[in-house]
Amino acid sequence: MHETGIVQEIFETLQQEYPSRYSSIVKIQLEAGLLSNIQPILIQNAFEAYVIDEPGFAHVELEVKVLPIHAFCNHCQKAFEVVFHRFVCTCGKPSDQVIQGEELRISQVIFKKNNHE
Repeated sequence: MHETGIVQEIFETLQQEYPSRYSSIVKIQLEAGLLSNIQPILIQNAFEAYVIDEPGFAHVELEVKVLPIHAFCNHCQKAFEVVFHRFVCTCGKPSDQVIQGEELRISQVIFKKNNHE
């Protein structure tokens, strides 16, 4: 299950980006495109397994937001949503120029409020 490795990479990235506030994380929000091969339930399960081994993060919440697939039509110069994996614009022309749907990113990190701030 590659989700376990992804969760580990998420925590490593957060530790590198927020070394002084890393232990204060209370919520992580991910955005995963439909083409990213990420299943929200599997990433959630991998996350829960990870925090069992890291009791300091048992209180951290993970939210996974699934993003639809959007493509760009070179014929009419408009973006359109891909529905049922049909990469055909509303103008009727096919397009394989994906502009959203392949990404997996940390979109938001929420930290515990410190009374001294």
